[in-house]
Amino acid sequence: MSQPTHHDHLEAAAIRQRVQELMPGIRADLEDLVRIESVSADPERAAEVQRSAEAVAALVRAEGFDDVEIVSARADGGAPAVIAHKPGPAGSPTVLLYAHHDVQPENDHADWDSPPFEPTERGERLYARGAADDKAGIAAHLGALRVFGDDLPVGVTLFVEGEEEVGSETLPDLLAAHRERLRADVIVIADSGNWDIGVPALTTSLRGLVRVDVEVRTLTHAVHSGMWGGLVPDALIALSRLIASLHDDDGAVAVAGLHRGPAADVEYPEERLRAESGATAGVQWIGEGSAVERLWTQPALSITGLDAPQVAGASNTLVPAARARISMRIAPGDTTANALARLQEHLEQHVPWGAELTVTVVDTGEATQIDATGPAYDAARQAFTEAWDGTAPVDMGVGGSIPFIAEFLEAFPEASVLVTGVEDPDTRAHGANEGLHLAEFERVVVAEALLLRNVAAALG
Repeated sequence: MSQPTHHDHLEAAAIRQRVQELMPGIRADLEDLVRIESVSADPERAAEVQRSAEAVAALVRAEGFDDVEIVSARADGGAPAVIAHKPGPAGSPTVLLYAHHDVQPENDHADWDSPPFEPTERGERLYARGAADDKAGIAAHLGALRVFGDDLPVGVTLFVEGEEEVGSETLPDLLAAHRERLRADVIVIADSGNWDIGVPALTTSLRGLVRVDVEVRTLTHAVHSGMWGGLVPDALIALSRLIASLHDDDGAVAVAGLHRGPAADVEYPEERLRAESGATAGVQWIGEGSAVERLWTQPALSITGLDAPQVAGASNTLVPAARARISMRIAPGDTTANALARLQEHLEQHVPWGAELTVTVVDTGEATQIDATGPAYDAARQAFTEAWDGTAPVDMGVGGSIPFIAEFLEAFPEASVLVTGVEDPDTRAHGANEGLHLAEFERVVVAEALLLRNVAAALG
């Protein structure tokens, strides 16, 4: 990686100063976006999702983008996305800036310390649903653009999606329909996070996802537990034994044939791991290998739902059928087809006592492994190091899944895909009291402006 020149240092200082001047306006626009309840999972708030797209389009037009359009891959006009373009100097590269304007449901308002759709500052954070995930990504893009005004060093295409929180089902259709408008040399996806407060990161791997519903049946109907217990197995016991077979005694996933790989050499201190995970004081970690391998590059398996009679009011009968939802994260380098086949095989081999087994696929999402080498990644690392006062970024994995990144890699194989974001270990995205660390947010804006400058120099 080339070292910044003296001129680069001066320019970086000027960019930092400009961002400081712009921050009140950037924050005001972010707060306005947050007040729009764009919960894509709630059909009753579809009008709010549409209003959110229109608000984003208006903000983009205010930045001098003439080619601004709200688009959808569905005939009913749902899941609105915003696409816009602003040219750069002749011969300059094009950078696609991605974010999403839809948000997760806020769930029980009683769990929030302040109203979920009223941005509230407490301490170093701004709290609200979408304050970080991912309306701050939109605001960061707008802030970086405002640094340059009409003198962009690169061509910029903005793509702000409206259904990321419900699985980006129509994203492949959008990418296909607007492929030429979205084609770029560098794609910046602002939907991830940093390693810690004060330590930036590039996300270079994400696990995939396979979710299935598993039903076990042992009886055609419930029968008296006293008369038939001891001879006829009940479905809950059978399901419990099947679930128990999914891990070995150390807690590692026992499904044969799943991929496992190495992770970056990153230390995850015990005290930080326990604090950030919310694990109780006495709980022991499961699996084997380093903490980041278990979190980023090995499969993981959880039971996220269970259909069975409630304890309150339970009768003395053998339960005829029981159902569980299995959520399996698959390691980068694996495929959902392989993982689903191996899981099906395991379940069929381990279902006990001849019980009937039904496996229904809920959804899948591919894992992602990014080769983060080349001039665009060098430009990003230099930008991050400057924005964080000399602290170089970590190449970070993410244990969760963002399947749409694989869609971008497939649609634009020649582009360099940079996965960044505004989140930190205490952001609490998707949960109550989601919060944006304001000082880190400002650094993110500085970093993105520097990135645009560096990409112009590296690829121009």
